[in-house]
Amino acid sequence: MAPTLKPEDVETRLFIDGEFVEATSGSFFDNVNPATEEVICKVQEASPEDVDRAVEAAARAFHDWSLSTSARERARLLHRLAGLVEQHADELALIESVDSGKPISSIHETDLAGVVRILHYYAGWADKIVGKTIPVDNPDEFFCYTRREPVGVVAGIVPWNYPLYLLVLKLAPALTCGCTIVLKTSEKTPLSGLKLCQLIQKAEFPRGVVNVLNGFGPSVGDVLANHPKVDKISFTGSTVTGRKIAAAALTQFKRVTLELGGKSALIVCDDADLDRAAEVAFNGLFPNSGQCCVASSRVFVQEVVYDDFIKHLKTFVEEHLHLLCPQDPSCTQGPLVDKIQFERVMNYIEKGIAEGAILVTGGAKKGGKGYWVLPTIFKDVTDEMTVAKEEIFGPVVCVLKFKSVDEAIDRANESHYGLGAGVCTKDMALAYHCANRLKAGNVFVNCYNNTDIAAPFGGFKQSGYGREGGEEGLLPYLEVKAVYNRLEHPHVILKK
Repeated sequence: MAPTLKPEDVETRLFIDGEFVEATSGSFFDNVNPATEEVICKVQEASPEDVDRAVEAAARAFHDWSLSTSARERARLLHRLAGLVEQHADELALIESVDSGKPISSIHETDLAGVVRILHYYAGWADKIVGKTIPVDNPDEFFCYTRREPVGVVAGIVPWNYPLYLLVLKLAPALTCGCTIVLKTSEKTPLSGLKLCQLIQKAEFPRGVVNVLNGFGPSVGDVLANHPKVDKISFTGSTVTGRKIAAAALTQFKRVTLELGGKSALIVCDDADLDRAAEVAFNGLFPNSGQCCVASSRVFVQEVVYDDFIKHLKTFVEEHLHLLCPQDPSCTQGPLVDKIQFERVMNYIEKGIAEGAILVTGGAKKGGKGYWVLPTIFKDVTDEMTVAKEEIFGPVVCVLKFKSVDEAIDRANESHYGLGAGVCTKDMALAYHCANRLKAGNVFVNCYNNTDIAAPFGGFKQSGYGREGGEEGLLPYLEVKAVYNRLEHPHVILKK
């Protein structure tokens, strides 16, 4: 029997200044299980006053955390938190699976393993953030060096598709650099982030270093982005919201990292192993029910192998996707996160059919309760169709036909997004030709979605700016200061 989650098993309050506290608004919102449409619990909704309390707590904690807490101590706490995540993995996985609808096996294998890796990785960076000695023009008179200092109080706004993983992807580098942070969880999936706060308490992080708020964009996210004591914003979500956050940050010259939408393309060349290419296309789109910013929702296939590829992909999808209770270890595709997202995806499917795309499989709701959409493959899709241009964020893949590889590259690059791209071919020279010309921040060769925390992740064009992951993921949380020291002239020193 699949494990169950009871309301008393979850935390629903706000986490401010090291404690769980009641929201000043006195308001609650329903947290709904997307697999059953049943209310899991009522979550406390933060108000603008709560945002101010959280930011003030982070601002108070910043001085000691950045200047008095050693890099080694910050690393120790992050390593300790990673260990606690491993110890409480079953609880975290159950909470996130019920809350988001994600398959529990996927959460264990991907999300939680990734969370632990992020914490250990950035803990390892804590004592390796260094400045430089600058060779100035007049070294007998001046000595110059640089310091890398934490930017200050960070606002981290987290989406609902990878709730815990992306929360930690903002938290870990910020804390490593000596910043303090206020995190806003998504109102759709707040529970795993609140469970992490219990582990942050257990790890004995100083009060105010981490603060977590539940709530909605207008009352929490917008207020957080505009708060005068917030020095940097890290946002993952839609391009529409990202544009608003960038505009708000510009008025106060806040530092901003934006990881936004995508309409990524996978190019399958005529020499590709079609079994392998079908697996790559599957991995690029269907994990997490297509609710992934870098998903390869456009698959360009060379015309010689187009029909064969579609057969391979259809077979692979039907053999590997099992729409079951997300807490069942055999489940490989869960529901969409909520009714809004379900209706959005179904509308796109209807538009695809109306505009002439041909359904290969799927295109309908799974029967019964829950926000389930059957895995959907469209063929005979053209670049002008809505489903080929707009981010769907669901289990819907569009397969398009091309003649020459350079044609496919040009068509892939026509999108105003530039987050991901991929190519399947046995010809490595051709693969690197594609990789060098595809306008995307992440390019995958004969694989897809195989990211690593040690590498930078981010997008070109309207997919955002800044990077998360790797050394590049630290830089947005740091400022560079140049320090000039006037020296006494050597002959003056000798006379003394």
